[in-house]
Amino acid sequence: MRYEITVQSVPSRQVAVVRDRRRWADLGAKLLPLLDRVYAAVRAGKVVQTGQNIFIYRDGSKDEVTVEVGVEVDAGFDPADGVLSAATPAGEVASTVHIGPYSGLGTAHEAVIRWCKEHRRTRANVWWEIYGDWHEDAAKLQTEVFYSLQPDSQDRSVLAAG
Repeated sequence: MRYEITVQSVPSRQVAVVRDRRRWADLGAKLLPLLDRVYAAVRAGKVVQTGQNIFIYRDGSKDEVTVEVGVEVDAGFDPADGVLSAATPAGEVASTVHIGPYSGLGTAHEAVIRWCKEHRRTRANVWWEIYGDWHEDAAKLQTEVFYSLQPDSQDRSVLAAG
């Protein structure tokens, strides 16, 4: 799949999350129990979901990363049952859209990372995924991938990465 990489300025999004520090090997389907905890708070009326599922990754190292798994909300709120208020960063990002099974998301991340290297753009140590509506047909799943960028004076552009 060929990914179009877009550099744009985005607003911050408020997110109700469960936060954890995980080894890279403990991501993927192992994040779903964290999302289940957020949805339990939604069902209990402690959190009001207003948007899509968002997974935020922060402070990645060679071995592990902090994950914040949750749903978009209108505003911050008081913590409830281990569900915390978090936000994606506002500012310049490099992003792309992945269409297809979640198992292929890694190629979208690789495309953005490669684009940043090729264009000498420094990534901040935070990135996130916004999941589109669920489809039984995995080929129709859509996930947006965002990497926060360090400030840079280069022109904003739309380019393709393979």
